[in-house]
Amino acid sequence: MADRQDGPRAWPAPGVSPAAIRPPVARLLPGLLLVLLVAGLARAATSVLPRALAEVTVALLLGLVLANTARLPAAAQPGITFAVGRLLRLGVILLGARLSVHDVLRTGLDALVIVLSGMTAVLLFTLGAGRLLRLPPRLCLLIGVGTAVCGNSAIIATAPTIEAEERDVSFAVATITLFGTLAVLLYPLIGHLAHFSDQAFGYWAGAAVNDTSQVIATGFAYSEAAGKTATVVKLTRNTLMGPLLVLIGAVYLHARAGRRPTDRARQSRTRRARTVVPPFVLGFLGMALLNSLGLIPAPVAAAASEGARALVLAALAGVGLSTDLGQLRAVGLRPVYLGLAASLLLSVLTLLLIALLVGV
Repeated sequence: MADRQDGPRAWPAPGVSPAAIRPPVARLLPGLLLVLLVAGLARAATSVLPRALAEVTVALLLGLVLANTARLPAAAQPGITFAVGRLLRLGVILLGARLSVHDVLRTGLDALVIVLSGMTAVLLFTLGAGRLLRLPPRLCLLIGVGTAVCGNSAIIATAPTIEAEERDVSFAVATITLFGTLAVLLYPLIGHLAHFSDQAFGYWAGAAVNDTSQVIATGFAYSEAAGKTATVVKLTRNTLMGPLLVLIGAVYLHARAGRRPTDRARQSRTRRARTVVPPFVLGFLGMALLNSLGLIPAPVAAAASEGARALVLAALAGVGLSTDLGQLRAVGLRPVYLGLAASLLLSVLTLLLIALLVGV
């Protein structure tokens, strides 16, 4: 039997900081409190700002300003990282509770063709043009899904799937918000000048404007009938986000394995499946399936939707708090040019398809 060592033990161990041995909740609390403060201020500010400006954008901007004008304490970093990672993924899962395949079926084949054509064209364009502009591929993909699918929600859901940096998320959200806000102002004016029907304008707003709140604002600014049509078409785009995430995960895994062939050889089948379809994507798809089957009661779906909204808001506040504006300045205005070109492409293409399939 080994001799028992007597005497007091050193605590903490040499080289281990006291912060590293605090309970997990205590380590996360300072950063989470800061994130919740920024999120609360963003929600309060949004109540008096134009409705085209989403609260997640305000949270991102407030976080950016605070992080780049004040020196945040090191103790806040674990909580901020937790918000950007875990809270974001949980928010994405809860987003599935408000999606349903019935929304896709309700809009008919024409809307599905218009939405899928626009999504495909914009994603291919942003990846190709971004390469010519020498932009990071992940940033290009985030701008592409934000433009083509459902604005900030698509960016937020895609970022962890491709392991995007906070800098890329910040730039993508800012770019998408800029052109989505311009769409709210310009689309109704163009529609009235061109004398679009309520149905045609609703299809156009639902298929081409970025974020859900911006789509609703754009549609109802034209007419109530256009607003209802735009909302349903937008829900079709949102519902397609799940399959797209699976596809992006598979492509990303294949590209990563191509760069490091030995990694894939060492992975088990279970590990590869989890990489292609991350658990939070499965959760998102599962919630959408349950909602489509009518297994989620309306009050529960509404509560889940509000929970998703709060978690995503906190996550975007964390993204802002962890982003260095110096890195954004180094990228320059090229992402803005890419976002502008992608928005114009989606707008013109969907309008042409609407004129061909539905009529204006």
